[in-house]
Amino acid sequence: MESSVQRRVEAISRHLLSLPCEPNFFLHQVLLNGGKVKNGDAEAVIIGGMVLDIHAIPSVPANPRTTTPGKVRYVLGGVARNVAECVSKLGTKPFMISAVGLDMAGKLLLEHWESAGLSTEGIRKQQDIGTPVVCNVLDIDGELAAAVASVEAIEKFLTPEWIQQFKYSICSAPILMVDANLIPPALEASCQIAAKSSVPVWFEPVSVAKSRRVASVAKYVTVASPNEDELIAMANALSCANVFPPIERGNKDSKESLLQKLKPAIWLLLEKGIRIVVVTLGSDGVFLCSKGEPSFMNTGLERLKPYGSCEQLYKIVTSSCPPHWGGATDSEKDSNLYAVHFPALPASVVRLTGAGDCLVGGMLASICAGLNVMQSVAVGIAAAKAAVEAETNVPAAFSLASIADDARSVYSAAKVVFNQSML
Repeated sequence: MESSVQRRVEAISRHLLSLPCEPNFFLHQVLLNGGKVKNGDAEAVIIGGMVLDIHAIPSVPANPRTTTPGKVRYVLGGVARNVAECVSKLGTKPFMISAVGLDMAGKLLLEHWESAGLSTEGIRKQQDIGTPVVCNVLDIDGELAAAVASVEAIEKFLTPEWIQQFKYSICSAPILMVDANLIPPALEASCQIAAKSSVPVWFEPVSVAKSRRVASVAKYVTVASPNEDELIAMANALSCANVFPPIERGNKDSKESLLQKLKPAIWLLLEKGIRIVVVTLGSDGVFLCSKGEPSFMNTGLERLKPYGSCEQLYKIVTSSCPPHWGGATDSEKDSNLYAVHFPALPASVVRLTGAGDCLVGGMLASICAGLNVMQSVAVGIAAAKAAVEAETNVPAAFSLASIADDARSVYSAAKVVFNQSML
């Protein structure tokens, strides 16, 4: 629970919006802690949807136009919320900016958030907000078969004006993540605040349709994490024409041949200003792509001093995955596309709906802990494995020892699949 002093200081901060937004992390932390600085207390800021997911899980293959026996569960969801919960369970407390109602769904989401000791200061809470709800129908393998989303509240109430109230939290953050549930004006407002203080921005596409919203903010984005279909949609949006056809994958495509199909779209995103593209491939793992070898220092993701549980994550992963990749090149000037493939891990799949969010959450937590980009991808894949083996979108808890062991397996099997000039 936040202290009354902190709440008063936050209230005062919101009245100072007319002042210039300076990246004064030290001063900001002095204010928030009543004159005392806690080492490393910068919070990752995550902006986007908090959603109640209704999961319909058939016990036999479903037939159309009739009921099917199975189970129906309420699961706490929303891309940004899932990512933030994963980050918190790996050792750092993110600052969430979102909107929920005071209905049943909203109360469930807020009660869980407060019970985890996370701030609700940035969550807009009003009687007239209908909390976002998504009904997911899964198949017997745990894959999403169909879904209906009622998430209008995110677009209506998560406004630029609401986000502006928390610009000091954004200015002092080690990283900002925005999900594409935000309308373009809210995305632009968030990214512009971050840009003024050189805060790196992570863009999470959410869906094929919403991924196109990257067009207005690509120049601010440090990292984007699309799947294959979202990648193509983003490239088409940034090219202002549908020049990139859907990817047709063969059953026996090698990682190199798959990258050849994705390469033109990846390169366009990099040319438009996105510094690192993390292409998620489901059971085929991840492509990590950049101009030249990706460096957190070259992308603004500077090394933070780890603390608390974050320090535990840093130490245990560093011992399992010692840095050994070559030195980074200047990604602004380098004409090479550099792509590394990281394999997925074998898993006893229960559900797949939270895997991508936990991959992003694992990477964000690793960045906040001070791990490098290669280590962070390995941790993200390990977190995704834990997610698919859980009943909920985010596991009830992560074992750091298991995360480190799984990350080691991924890290040691990572392979450079492309490092050539695109000119």
